[in-house]
Amino acid sequence: MGLPLVDGIFPALIIAGALNSVTGILQTGLLIFGGSATVAVILAEMDGTRRQQLTSIAILGAVLIPVAVAEAALAQTIQTLLNFEVFHRFAGLVILAIAAKTASSKVGEYLPSPSVIIGLGLVASFNPAGAQFVFNPDPTMLMHAGAAAGTGVAFAGSIAVFAPRLRGTVDIDLFRFGSSVALGMLALDVLGLMPTKAPVALGVLGVTALFAFDPSVSNEGVNAARDVMADADQRASANGAVADGGDDLADDELDDQQADESDSQASEPEPGYGYPGEGESRAPWL
Repeated sequence: MGLPLVDGIFPALIIAGALNSVTGILQTGLLIFGGSATVAVILAEMDGTRRQQLTSIAILGAVLIPVAVAEAALAQTIQTLLNFEVFHRFAGLVILAIAAKTASSKVGEYLPSPSVIIGLGLVASFNPAGAQFVFNPDPTMLMHAGAAAGTGVAFAGSIAVFAPRLRGTVDIDLFRFGSSVALGMLALDVLGLMPTKAPVALGVLGVTALFAFDPSVSNEGVNAARDVMADADQRASANGAVADGGDDLADDELDDQQADESDSQASEPEPGYGYPGEGESRAPWL
């Protein structure tokens, strides 16, 4: 979640004017600070109880929001030294690069890092002729920057709250791919190529979340386990137990059944909660 502050993506969005509206704030918070990586980390890698997870996220927010506000003040100062039209294009390109890296690790290997793209944009758009290095940040923009970072923190907190319900029911690969499409829509909006003012990126993210969530997956697993236990109880009741400790046919069959189930479960692939490129198998549409 702090990566956009480190590699320069967040200041680039501020300079490009991506936080000038409420929808822009939400899109930046949910897609730049949040996104599929945050969901994957919380659901698969974050340890501790719910209270401990929320405490960790709150501590992160206490650092993230002030740093975002400080970078917003610095970005507005740097903006006076740049050719806005040129840098605006590089801001859109860096979001497209992030979208491509999110969708496919193979494609990401051939693309430069976001910091490199932003660095090239600063060099290409630097305008020393009319340079006016004046530190006079806009309080409204500072509030927007803090709100965007706060939206990302709130998103992470909501995932942590509902993690027991979401874990095992969210197709993280599908959510990752949909997030990359939403990032692409955000890039087109930043570049001014979107023929509408509607928040298309938020719409894509909402549809992605809807299709990535499948509550029937966990229910099917619970029902299957209950069926297996009920079947085992019926077999044990039908055959009866041997009082002298001898071989019991029902017990042997139950042990064999449990062993087969363990082998089949071991052979099944783990849920794709990792980042792109960690597993050998990927969905065909990725």
